[in-house]
Amino acid sequence: MSAAHDVRGERAARRRFATFDRSVALFRAFLVEQTDPDRFYRLLAADSVRQISGYTPLAGRSVLDVGGGPGYFAAAFREAGATYVGLDPDVGDFAQAGESAGMLRGSGTALPVRSGAVDVAFSSNVLEHVAEPSRLLDEMVRVTRPGGTLFVSFTPWLSPWGGHETAPWHYLGGDRAARRYERRNGRPPKNRYRETLFPTSISATLRWARSHGAVEVVDALPRYHPWWARWVIRVPGAREIVAWNFLLVLRRTGPDHGGAAEKTELTGGRVAM
Repeated sequence: MSAAHDVRGERAARRRFATFDRSVALFRAFLVEQTDPDRFYRLLAADSVRQISGYTPLAGRSVLDVGGGPGYFAAAFREAGATYVGLDPDVGDFAQAGESAGMLRGSGTALPVRSGAVDVAFSSNVLEHVAEPSRLLDEMVRVTRPGGTLFVSFTPWLSPWGGHETAPWHYLGGDRAARRYERRNGRPPKNRYRETLFPTSISATLRWARSHGAVEVVDALPRYHPWWARWVIRVPGAREIVAWNFLLVLRRTGPDHGGAAEKTELTGGRVAM
């Protein structure tokens, strides 16, 4: 079977996955994220594993989930046969999903993981919560082995949900939206503008990817949209609003940093996978 045939087959499989019905199901689950987080995050975790499986096999691979938060993704990745390690500033969050083994506490901008140690570096809806997103991306590149896959998604600031719980009023300014939220709810928003929520853009992220010497762009698409809506990413400006959530798939290139062990173990404050 030719390489071209393989590529066409992979694209067809991803189209069969990214259906309109899938988008509707995700949107309906999104509406109950606050009231029924189990339903939303379990669906999102299963969907993410299916989506990334369209780019790289997971069975027998090591996966680092940067900013894992509640550990709903752990079970989904492990069911797919992956060796999963999640990292979050607050490991206690993983207990919400009954998953705490194989979790690390740490910062995404200074990963406690050896260079070239993982097959897949995964981050779902974390980048917009980092003051220096390029540092997190650089760290994900560093810990991924050559030939490995990076899977990064985030909500652009100009997306309808860019302000998170303060949306859509963030279009009038992040500070103004936060003040309005506090007046109406009697408490400040969980996602505080320029403290835990930052205006991140698709254009800036693509510029980083295209200028980085150790990755190549495999795919760039609106994460939750059906396959026929992929074109929106090719339209600067409009994509920041219409994409809703941006997914970037990268392949690690460049020399191997070395130093990776065959199995997961804590060594000197860093994980060798």
